[in-house]
Amino acid sequence: MTVTFLGADLVAQAPGTGGLQGWIQDNIVPLILLGIAIIMLWIGGRGDNAGVARRSIGLIIGLVALGIALTPGAGARVGAFFAQLITG
Repeated sequence: MTVTFLGADLVAQAPGTGGLQGWIQDNIVPLILLGIAIIMLWIGGRGDNAGVARRSIGLIIGLVALGIALTPGAGARVGAFFAQLITG
């Protein structure tokens, strides 16, 4: 359905969840990382620097795994890279 209003054509669209999905995809990862950073600073402020280091290493490994999982074809490229390290 098209409606003309003051010379501009307005097209009616069915409501959907595209806007919400786009917002989540664009903003959820930075929000999670911000939350993790705040928690790390809080733990570090208590003097538990070894705990922060342990959690940071685990976080980095988890983020690398998440990046590999979300990037199309990255698993095959990582496997080929490690195979080249062994075979030369």
